[in-house]
Amino acid sequence: MLEYIIIGLLALVIILLIIILVKNNGSKDMIERMGRLEVNINKEIADFKINFSKDLRGDFEGLVQKIDYKLNLINEKVNSRLDENFEKSNKTFINVLERLNKIDEAQKKIDGLSSEIVSLQSVLTDKKTRGTFGEVNLEYILNNAFGPASTNGRNNIYSIQHKLSNGYIADCLLYAPAPLGTIAIDSKFPLENYQRMVDKNRSREERLLFEKNFVSDVKKHINAISEKYIIPGETSDEAIMFLPAEALFAEINAYHPELINYAYERKVWITGPTTLISTLSIISMILKNMERDKYALVIHTELDKLGVEFNRYKERWDKLSKSVKSVNQSLDELHTTTEKITKRFQSIKNVDVDKLHTNENTSYIEEGEREDETIFN
Repeated sequence: MLEYIIIGLLALVIILLIIILVKNNGSKDMIERMGRLEVNINKEIADFKINFSKDLRGDFEGLVQKIDYKLNLINEKVNSRLDENFEKSNKTFINVLERLNKIDEAQKKIDGLSSEIVSLQSVLTDKKTRGTFGEVNLEYILNNAFGPASTNGRNNIYSIQHKLSNGYIADCLLYAPAPLGTIAIDSKFPLENYQRMVDKNRSREERLLFEKNFVSDVKKHINAISEKYIIPGETSDEAIMFLPAEALFAEINAYHPELINYAYERKVWITGPTTLISTLSIISMILKNMERDKYALVIHTELDKLGVEFNRYKERWDKLSKSVKSVNQSLDELHTTTEKITKRFQSIKNVDVDKLHTNENTSYIEEGEREDETIFN
């Protein structure tokens, strides 16, 4: 398009020049010059077209190469990104499959647990089985806190199914340290009216009626524990009512504070599995601290006895040291005397007897007497 515009402009210029020259002078010379000028112009235009085509072709080829290079880079990046995303997607898909498998397994376990819960609910509908369930839970908690009981159901800290002097049998008798003393624990499971009370399918009036019945059941249990398991002189003035279901304990504490006060007035403490475990853990810690203090007292007494014996040992050692020191001094003195006697015998052996007798008789006798005194002293 640009080429045709340039050619048109050049043609227009040539035509204008021809018209001007013709008007000025119509000579042949001028026409020839114009012809040569036209030829030169056409040649230059042809050269320009050739050079322009070459430059345009070169620029186009360079642009095509750059575009190809950029496209290759983009293609490589896109492929790498696609590979990475595919790998991530594959991993995510594998993780999703693993999670789905785990969910399936968990669902199977939940289904099995649901069937077990249904069977457990069918078991707990009977009062006797509920009582057994509560006793088993209580014994399990006691075993975890203080260790298992022996075959006769006794332990240093508690006894199972203990018969009291009044003829009643407590589920557990706990031998707690002073000031708590011996505490009776009895398991109670007021379930029927509780289940009816929380049943959303029943009307509000029915649920309120069953709630009153539930409160009445709990009060009966509190009265029975207070009358049967608190015996002056045999047990402490307190007893524990164990509710093996945490939901019952939560219901009483959250919505029935009057039952807590009622139990407090009759010296009965209401506990659930969690609170009973905490209480027994505290008692176990107190017993261990008392045992540790007892052993610490024994160790302190023995250390005092050891200190007395060590003082005696020190006195006797001092006496022995003085005796040994005195013996060592006597030995040194005896050694000195022995040396002097040996030297004297040597002198006697080496010197003339008559001369020795004449010159040294007196001094020898005096010195000998002093040495004898030293030995006997």
